[in-house]
Amino acid sequence: MAHSLEKRHDEEDAGATFVLQSKGQWWHAGFHLTTAIVGPSILTLPYAFSGLGWELGLFCLTLMGVVTFYAYYLMSKVLHHCEKADRRHIRFRELAADILGSGWMFYFVILIQTTINCGVGVGAILLGGQCLEILYSSISPHGSLKLYEFIAMVTAIMIVLSQLPTFHSLRHINLCSLLLSLGYTTLVVGACIHAGTLKNAPPRDYSLEHKKSAKAFNAFTSISILAGIFGNGILPEIQATLAPPAAEKMVKGLGMCYVVIGTTFYTIAVSGYWAFGNKSSSNIFLSLMPNDGPSLAPTWVLGLAVIFVLFQLFAIGLVYSQVAYEIMEKKSADVNQGMFSKRNLVPRLILRTLYMILCGFVASMLPFFGDINAVVGAIGFIPLDFVLPMLLYNMTYKPPKSSFTYWVNTSIMAVFTGVGIMGAFSSIRKLVLDAKQFQLFGNEVVD
Repeated sequence: MAHSLEKRHDEEDAGATFVLQSKGQWWHAGFHLTTAIVGPSILTLPYAFSGLGWELGLFCLTLMGVVTFYAYYLMSKVLHHCEKADRRHIRFRELAADILGSGWMFYFVILIQTTINCGVGVGAILLGGQCLEILYSSISPHGSLKLYEFIAMVTAIMIVLSQLPTFHSLRHINLCSLLLSLGYTTLVVGACIHAGTLKNAPPRDYSLEHKKSAKAFNAFTSISILAGIFGNGILPEIQATLAPPAAEKMVKGLGMCYVVIGTTFYTIAVSGYWAFGNKSSSNIFLSLMPNDGPSLAPTWVLGLAVIFVLFQLFAIGLVYSQVAYEIMEKKSADVNQGMFSKRNLVPRLILRTLYMILCGFVASMLPFFGDINAVVGAIGFIPLDFVLPMLLYNMTYKPPKSSFTYWVNTSIMAVFTGVGIMGAFSSIRKLVLDAKQFQLFGNEVVD
């Protein structure tokens, strides 16, 4: 009876039927997961290390990787358990509300997901505009175009791409995204090694702040950035795009994703921090192409890397928009009419266009790339990826309180709840401090 009611509900749910079609294979999950996690935000890793130092930086990077893989694995098991009990969930908010038995949890998760999706959407458009500005400046150093104009260009392209109707329809774009991430990682690592071995290489200083309070704030901001870089707040929605049974496919997809993570995260973090130390910018490109001197790597290498990043940003913006689209189309679309019928096409065109314009407008007003990563990591990704999966697993499988699994999960929840609170405070504090340096619609991205 419950299964039939859920089936009837899904048949009336245009967000599920159109946006979250369940047709994918395990490698499609790998493409989606990699695009959701391995993006140009990894260019912030040397900057994150500048607030932690070598030892703590490598430790936190490794810890985040282990904990997030474990959390995503637990989440997949919980989704599979619910599906076997005829309670298949395709949305994070519905899963949390069902297992925790709380109506407010539904709204808490949807609020957090909205924060993440909008934050990543804004960040993708902002960084895309910055990439275009970098290319433009290399061709026309004294050109008149401003950052907000490049952001408008990226927004226009995103409006066109946003009309791809389903998450599954992004699978080929996300394969290209995976290859692009490997491509620009190779180029950036090579550029950092080249910069660090120049005779006129910038002086390297790996020391941290001497004042204890500033040192602590910087460390928690850096941890929040790492959490945001590893974060994936749409895992249930990605698993929903897989053809049932999905659990085994999802684990294979996670394996593919974390191979790419291991290849890209460590190489960029180590090479970038080695080359620039605590002077690393929130975007390593800014360190490689300083305003007050020549580029520290061959122009063609940096130009090609910027182009790869720009192309991948379109995929990332599309992936993180899917939750917003399925929320909109759950109410605006009619599942009884075709996906491309006039009845469904017109609302999709209008609503998705307005969403992208909003993200582009915010990106133009508030170009704080590093700070946006930190705030989204602390407020969004830490609760969803470092706390809720362990809580959902404990509530679903009910391991004995004396068991190792129970205590591991409980310890992770306790530690990252504290980290999230401190990270939110320190990252918002830095955002407020940086706001004093900035004017609306400025032409510089503030670190």
